[in-house]
Amino acid sequence: MGDALTMASTNWAATEFAQLDLGDARLNRRARTLMERFAADPAASIPEACDGWGETIAAYRFLGNESVDWRDIMAPHWQRTQLRMQTEAVVLCLQDTTEFNFNGQEIAGLGPLSYDSQRGMYLHPTYAVTPARVALGVVDAWMWAREKRNEDGQRSGPKESARWVEGYDRIAEMALEMPGTRLVYVADCEADLMPLMQRAKHLDHRADLLVRAAHNRCLPDHGKLFDVTTGEAPMGEISFTMASRHGVKERVVRQQLWARRVELGAGKGGVVTVTCIVAREVDAPAGTKPVEWRLLTNRHAGSLEEVNELIDWYRARWEIEMLFDILKNACRVEALQLSGIDRLERALAMFMVVAWRVAYLMRQGRTHPDLDAGHYFDWAEIKAAYVLAKKPQPARPGVNEVLRLIAQRGGFLARKGDGEPGVKAIWKGLTKIPLVAEALREMNTAYD
Repeated sequence: MGDALTMASTNWAATEFAQLDLGDARLNRRARTLMERFAADPAASIPEACDGWGETIAAYRFLGNESVDWRDIMAPHWQRTQLRMQTEAVVLCLQDTTEFNFNGQEIAGLGPLSYDSQRGMYLHPTYAVTPARVALGVVDAWMWAREKRNEDGQRSGPKESARWVEGYDRIAEMALEMPGTRLVYVADCEADLMPLMQRAKHLDHRADLLVRAAHNRCLPDHGKLFDVTTGEAPMGEISFTMASRHGVKERVVRQQLWARRVELGAGKGGVVTVTCIVAREVDAPAGTKPVEWRLLTNRHAGSLEEVNELIDWYRARWEIEMLFDILKNACRVEALQLSGIDRLERALAMFMVVAWRVAYLMRQGRTHPDLDAGHYFDWAEIKAAYVLAKKPQPARPGVNEVLRLIAQRGGFLARKGDGEPGVKAIWKGLTKIPLVAEALREMNTAYD
């Protein structure tokens, strides 16, 4: 594993933010310290996370500093993420939008959410993961609050749909900077936009496009998109295990596949050429809704293997939902008590990196279980995991073994049939490690 992926834990914030430049060395140090505090206990409030009242005051002063732009806070992480991306043959660039509900809080600058009676703000990041779903980091983001509707029911400001096109632009720019890496833009139904497909065509398809289709469009040569795609016999079948989520149990899904290259009308006589893929579940268990996906891509996909690969990449889109889940339930960002949206943006910039790190550790434990845990944790944190578990520490523990011990502090039972720990158990367990690790470091210093 190269230096770009090394994450020694005590210094992980210093490593990830080595290039941080907020125009003042004191601000740089404060940002790194805050990042370490938030990562040590993501669910804690700012006063709980900080070491004493003086540090708490300094944290609020930093978040209220108008000279600090949240983009400058994230810039070093964006750079490190791109370094990690360059070591991969394929990177999936996941895009989605989530809303943060701060209803009932006196925070200046918020706007309406999906329901006009709610107040909050929106986040639209680009999240880079490998096809094996290892999180590489956040490479781009937009944050905004909606304007209220005017008397005509319209909102002022730029169209929110433009975020999807702007996101592709940024990925296309990165594609020029890393010619050895295939970048794939992956998004859900909201990205089924003709301007997005036209933009990809205009940029000569520098990055792949893979979005879930929302519209059964009329084709120029007659017929509807989905009907034409499934008009012949399926090209084959695939099966996979769909993980449990939102109270739905894990189950095996078997789908029939269709793929067809078609031209879509793009206005004023123009067309864009895409491959439409339909994956339709067969023999779904009684009482369950069959899983059906309709995807559009600018890539050719003529074989069962190529179509299966694209479906697998689309399934990885769930990782960005996991990122949002960590932000809301592990980092509890909707409980932040701050006075203005600018302060929220600075805090969210930090918590996005914290959330990424939790997801990164979880996936690394699953995909590279035997890697030296020292790549991700320092000696005291590793020792703390074994001390809390009351187990002897081997000479060179693997990252998965250490993560499982940490997750057990967060409620993971580690029984034979329990599989691997999820992010919730890991982040809860991570909150139990810092105090013991710090005591071990103090003891080590005392006896030196």
